[in-house]
Amino acid sequence: MTPSPLPIDLSPERAVAAISRWLAVESPTDSAEGVNRMMDLVAEEAGSLGLAAERVPGREGFGDNLILRAGPRTGEPGILVLSHLDTVHPIGTLAHDLPVRVEGDRLYGPGVYDMKGGAWLALQAFAAARGTSARRPLTFLFTSDEETGSQSTRGLIEDLGRESAAVLVTEPGRDGGKVVTGRKGVGRFDVHVEGRPSHAGTRHADGRNAIREAARLILEIEGLTDYARGVTMTVGTINGGTAENVVPQHCRFAVDLRVVTAADGEDYAGRILGLRASPDFRVTVTGGMNRPPYDAGAGAALYARARALARDELGIDLGEVPLTGGGSDGNFTAALGIPTLDGLGIDGDGAHTLQEYGLISSIAPRMRLMQRLLETL
Repeated sequence: MTPSPLPIDLSPERAVAAISRWLAVESPTDSAEGVNRMMDLVAEEAGSLGLAAERVPGREGFGDNLILRAGPRTGEPGILVLSHLDTVHPIGTLAHDLPVRVEGDRLYGPGVYDMKGGAWLALQAFAAARGTSARRPLTFLFTSDEETGSQSTRGLIEDLGRESAAVLVTEPGRDGGKVVTGRKGVGRFDVHVEGRPSHAGTRHADGRNAIREAARLILEIEGLTDYARGVTMTVGTINGGTAENVVPQHCRFAVDLRVVTAADGEDYAGRILGLRASPDFRVTVTGGMNRPPYDAGAGAALYARARALARDELGIDLGEVPLTGGGSDGNFTAALGIPTLDGLGIDGDGAHTLQEYGLISSIAPRMRLMQRLLETL
């Protein structure tokens, strides 16, 4: 098949200007308004590329989602592209800590690497592959809540995934542009410890310090980390007490669990949910596995196809990261047994930091690879 031309100028200047427009709209997950402004912008750009957008109203306080469709309208399984438009950066990051700027080959800005750069280049490739050049129906889903676990969009992702022969995820490339073929599963838990309040000076012995009991439980939880098995436990936030002179009645903390296998997910989630408090304390644990593990075998043939395309048409040796600790929406589709290839977005570094950047030189080749995958799978 002869590759169809891309619908826009592929010059670095054009790409930087267009992506910078997206970066100028701050869209942290907890700002439905900001995420919806991004959805407006993407719908507008999709329209300019000849693509109609279906708006899916947000749920549970999250922003809306967008679905684009292209390619032949047949009944066979299609190709699904997944991008999220929410970021981890709070409103104000753009003005103070991470302004949009170009330094050499690097484009800096909130969410440029994770993952607005990848979402933008995939949109251009999707538009180029529309119509008769694609072999299968094409669907592009932009979601609003990936950074906090996709709790409101998991069902939508899985429903569209079940209609698909393959799923392409535009999370950023790793370690020089490698794609991702496996991810750990993720569990999220909230732990509430309740003790007994008392005056810290006159009735200290009557109190039961919830923070002290939480500290004991935290050491127990963190001690479950097993690097040899790929299991990690992290207590990332903690909150407790009311005043310096009060033995605290309450303490709450959050636990992040990462596992390689579904069996370990079930095992270690059970251990966290089964935490036992000391006498005179009460512990309540909620949560569970948020993302199932993404086994590299789910996309082995898809990776081989992408690597061949990159080698034969782009002159690129497309490496892979067979396992990474971070989760993505690709975990959901891979767990359903749908061939899934991740890390197809922009190359760069600094995800979730104030040094986040994308490599401008990676945009055109990654766009072309995405286009050819959409046209040939």
